[in-house]
Amino acid sequence: MKKLSALSLLLLAPAMGMAQAPVRLTDPSALVTDLVLGEDKAAMAALQAAGLADGIIAAALTTTVPTAWPVGLATDSARTANSGAIVNYSAHRVCDLVPGEEGTVLVSITASGNIHMPEDLRPHEDLYLAVRATGLSEPPPVVVRRHTSKGPNWKRHPKARILKPDNVYATYDLASDPAAIAALEKRGMSPAEIEAVVFRSHERNWPEGINNFTSRYPRLKDFKRYKAYQAARWDGKALLIIPSEVNQKVPAALRPFLDVYMVYTADAVQVKGR
Repeated sequence: MKKLSALSLLLLAPAMGMAQAPVRLTDPSALVTDLVLGEDKAAMAALQAAGLADGIIAAALTTTVPTAWPVGLATDSARTANSGAIVNYSAHRVCDLVPGEEGTVLVSITASGNIHMPEDLRPHEDLYLAVRATGLSEPPPVVVRRHTSKGPNWKRHPKARILKPDNVYATYDLASDPAAIAALEKRGMSPAEIEAVVFRSHERNWPEGINNFTSRYPRLKDFKRYKAYQAARWDGKALLIIPSEVNQKVPAALRPFLDVYMVYTADAVQVKGR
């Protein structure tokens, strides 16, 4: 990376503001994988000159390294294999680390804005990437599409306890169960909310530490620590909402970034007041 003095960067501050303009990652090989922000004085001066909040700078220090990236982005071979999908990231320019057409740009990739990405490219936390400017372009014209629902409001549903953690249907396909869909509709869920429930009730869309049987099995006992809410019951089954907002103190491997949903046998769940 070309070095600039801290004074030069401060003078360039107006040109390095936080425009937060959307960008497209057109060339995965343009990702800078060997930059250690905390050890690069010029890069640190650029972050500070851009007026970034301390929290953003702290996140950038820990997530601009490949070890913090999704598996499909973390290696040269993975990036090459996924080059066709990487351009679909919802990304935003944060600031210039080195200004100019041949410079380097700090780019944000938010978790909530990229749940549409394939599983191996989907970030589980907000990421910041250092990208050479030649690997970025303006995104194509915005196509208006339906807003991705956050899911049903968990506060409207009764509290529930998980009594038998291993009675979970980790790969249940709600979309193929008419009785389940009817139960969700009866509970007043909109089509977008039902779509969110269907998507995030499968293990592949659960937190990384429990998204397959091998990693989940030794952690099942900790499922009892989840603060859960029952969304619906049908045919001896219960749908639970595991809200992100109230489950930030569970072990990190189980901690949801977005609300997730779990289908259980009805006898594995105790609903408050029943």
